[in-house]
Amino acid sequence: MKIMVVDDENIQREMLSGFLESQGFEVTGASGGIEAIEKFRQEHIQLVLLDHRMPDMNGDEVLEKIRVINPNVRAIMITAYGAVDTAVRVMKLGAVDFIEKPVDLEDLLQRIHEIEQNTAVDEDFQEVREVFEEIDLPVKIIGSGRAIREAISVAGRIASSPWPVLITGETGTGKELFARLVHELSPRHDAPFVEVNCAAIPENLFESELFGHIKGAFTGAASNRKGRFEQARGGTVFLDEAGELPENLQPKLLRVLQENRITPVGSDIERDVDVRVVAATNRDLREMSEQGRFREDLYFRLNVFEIHVPPLRERREDIPELVQFFTDRYAARPVKISQPAMDMLIKYHYPGNVRELEHIIQRVVTLVRSSVIRPGDLPAEIKSGHRAGNHDDLPLDQRLAAIERDEIVKALEENNYVQTRAAESLGLSERVLRYKMKKYGVKASRKRN
Repeated sequence: MKIMVVDDENIQREMLSGFLESQGFEVTGASGGIEAIEKFRQEHIQLVLLDHRMPDMNGDEVLEKIRVINPNVRAIMITAYGAVDTAVRVMKLGAVDFIEKPVDLEDLLQRIHEIEQNTAVDEDFQEVREVFEEIDLPVKIIGSGRAIREAISVAGRIASSPWPVLITGETGTGKELFARLVHELSPRHDAPFVEVNCAAIPENLFESELFGHIKGAFTGAASNRKGRFEQARGGTVFLDEAGELPENLQPKLLRVLQENRITPVGSDIERDVDVRVVAATNRDLREMSEQGRFREDLYFRLNVFEIHVPPLRERREDIPELVQFFTDRYAARPVKISQPAMDMLIKYHYPGNVRELEHIIQRVVTLVRSSVIRPGDLPAEIKSGHRAGNHDDLPLDQRLAAIERDEIVKALEENNYVQTRAAESLGLSERVLRYKMKKYGVKASRKRN
């Protein structure tokens, strides 16, 4: 990452530049706003550390001008201690963070590492989106919030590898979509994607479904039949609801993953298979393995890579985009969503996740009489107050997490998204607050229009 340090005080500029260079960053300096803008035009700079008070141009003006040149640039404003109004203003202008003088170098370094990580995730996300725009794919990326960007970033980075992937997440979050995403981004995208719903196949037919059978292997086996692994030759086998795999089949699946060979039911002849296995589950396979209900060695074999798909309540910033997508897909005529209705949709907790939102929009656009969806048109469960802040029907761990997230959002809103003040009101250090914001997918600034 290339960083530009903008400060009219030579000692401060050289101190920051020297420290960052010692940490392995490429650094360039500017002694004022005019020089900073000129350098920014000529060089590829990803992060700007910008002093707020300078004689030729203040930091607000510089930030506004460099964001015209490159709206995606990251900037950290260096402000005087206690300058809350300034902090709020620069966050609205697009700064990703601000720090107060005197600068705590370790704190600054941690913030830069977080920005560096987020920048890498954004680049991965954009790369995947560009691939999607170039080819006709059966899946859509809906949402661009931090939580979903991180999941898509992981999918894009692991797609080209041959190793198994375990996709975790609650029911209705879109785990199958991510399985298809991994397949379509992989070198196997021209070969079949074969899905196996492990919860829907009778246990006595499971082995035959996966590995096939030969004629006469059992009553009703009137001919040879290829199993899902052979049907997917060269492609991907998707084991949905992997937590429902029968225990007696787990050792055989483990052997297939280890040796890439199958034995059809009733046959003594092994066959080579060339597939990648992607599994998905809404259950905790690690906990199941510790309890002896799922083979531990199979769990580790399936979980070479893991993609966690976040629940919708942890990516509320994506709800307007999802609502619009489903409205466009299912409405028989043009329909708009009123802002009060959208607010209610955003606040609802969605125990059924994206799938539940999709069904809600299907019902609403079918039944609505006017061209505008208003709060009265929404289903009873949304209007009845089951929304953010009411988590009584959630499991205890999810209820506590949801309450904590709500308190963090409330504190940020009450303090104009100034994290130092919000952390103080919550009785947390600012570092812990940032960690929890990242954990719960809470944005670092108020959403701007």
